[in-house]
Amino acid sequence: MQGLAASSKLTTMAIVLTVLLIGLAGAAHGRRRIVSDDEDEPCKKMTLYYHDILYNGVNNTANATSAAATKPTALSTTHWKNGTYFGMLVTFDDPVTAGKALPAAGEEPVARAQGFYLYDKQESYNSWFGFSLVFNSTAHKGTINLLGADLMDEKTRDLSVVGGTGDFFMTRGICTLQLDAYEGTVYFRLKMDIKLYECYV
Repeated sequence: MQGLAASSKLTTMAIVLTVLLIGLAGAAHGRRRIVSDDEDEPCKKMTLYYHDILYNGVNNTANATSAAATKPTALSTTHWKNGTYFGMLVTFDDPVTAGKALPAAGEEPVARAQGFYLYDKQESYNSWFGFSLVFNSTAHKGTINLLGADLMDEKTRDLSVVGGTGDFFMTRGICTLQLDAYEGTVYFRLKMDIKLYECYV
């Protein structure tokens, strides 16, 4: 019984120490931590548009912003008749804009989405994202890091905001994705509603 109590006390001390160190990290950067506990009142929010142009291997080399790093597995193309791309990994360096237009149409990117997605479901289209929004403008500098499942059958789906740097130092929140436009398998645009609930200012 004493061993269990001692273990519980150590765990509590470790949690307190972790919270203290996180607070000190913010203070060390001269910032004040703001945490919103109201879902309707994030400490920061923004709507952005993510544009992905997948290299098709033929004629879009000049404007492609993503490419398959692996091929779909034989399992996805032989066992499942719908060819779900199961096992395919795509890396990207995609423009992110404040409006819906592509940079080629005159819309200036506010950030770059840099990372990867992989198709991780055999029966239907589903992917998993891991990427950073990299900001380098007069409005914002730094990164927002996002992770999570992109459940493509859902109208909207959430990715976790798991951290950041610069203007978004140690931020936490949710990014709600919604398919806004697509052209076959080569181009898609996602609307990204980002709500940050932990901010350092």
